[in-house]
Amino acid sequence: MKSKDYLAQIAGTLAEISEALAAMRPAPEAGARGLGEANAYHWDAGAGQLMAVPRVSRVPLAMLKGIDAVQDILLRNTEQFARGHGANNALLWGARGMGKSSLVKAIHADIGEREGFERLVLIEIAREDLETLPALMRIIGKQDARFIVFCDDLSFDNGETSYKSLKTILDGGLEGRPDNVLFYATSNRRHLMPRDMIENERSTAINPGEAVEEKVSLSDRFGLWLGFHNCDQPTFLVMVRTYADHYGLDIDDDTLKARAIEWAATRGARSGRVAIQLVRTLAGEMGKSA
Repeated sequence: MKSKDYLAQIAGTLAEISEALAAMRPAPEAGARGLGEANAYHWDAGAGQLMAVPRVSRVPLAMLKGIDAVQDILLRNTEQFARGHGANNALLWGARGMGKSSLVKAIHADIGEREGFERLVLIEIAREDLETLPALMRIIGKQDARFIVFCDDLSFDNGETSYKSLKTILDGGLEGRPDNVLFYATSNRRHLMPRDMIENERSTAINPGEAVEEKVSLSDRFGLWLGFHNCDQPTFLVMVRTYADHYGLDIDDDTLKARAIEWAATRGARSGRVAIQLVRTLAGEMGKSA
C-alpha cells in the first residue's frame, strides 16, 4: 500500500472515531446559559429548550370586561407569587371565548409593567408536551426569576396518560414543583376528563372508586378553580363598546348596539371573542386595523 493511501486511511479512521466520541458526549443541559431578555417563552419539547416570544398576542387588562370577580382573584394570586409569597396553581375553566387565556397573558403583562415585583416570566407549554414537564422544571427551577407555566385548552382524552406527569408536578413526586414556578391552565372542562373516560376506568378497575378518584383528583391539585360563564346582553354590549373605543372606531351607540345584537344572533353566542370579531369587522369596513 502506498504511504499516501495509508495515511489517508488512518486519517479517515481517526475522523470516524472523533465523530463517534462526539456523539457519545452528553449534550449541554438546555437552558444552562440562563434566560435571555424576553419575558415570554415557548417550551420546545423536541429540542429541550425555551424559545423566546418577542411579541405576545394579548390585550390590556383594562379591556377585559364581564370577568371582574375572577380577574381580581387571579391578579391577587399572581401578585403574591411575583413578590415571592405563597400562591396557588390555577385552573381557569368554562365557556369558550370568555377571556381565560387573555386574562393570563394580560395579568402577566400588567405585573411586568409595575414596580415592586420580581422578574415574572411566562412559559407556554403545549398539551401534548406535558410529559416533558419534569425536564422543564429542572431547567427553570435553577433560574433567577419566577415562572408561570401556562397550558391553554387543557384536557385529556381516552387512552392518554400524560396527566400523570402533570399530577406529579402539581402535587407530589420526589422533585415536585420548584418554589419559583406556578402552573396556570385553561380548559372548557372543570374536571379535565370526559365523563366516558371516567366511566371506562370505573368499569375496568379492580377498585372502581379509586379509578374515578385518580381522574377527578387532577383538578383538585389546582388551588384555584376560576369559572368563566356566558355573558348577558348588557355585558356583551359593554365589551363591544370597550373594544370599539380602544381601536378608535367612530360609531354611535345606537348603531353599534344594533350591529352587536345582530352579530351575536348570527353567531349564536355572546362572549369577548365574539365581541372582538365584530369590532375587527367594523374596523375593516372603516378602513382601520384592529
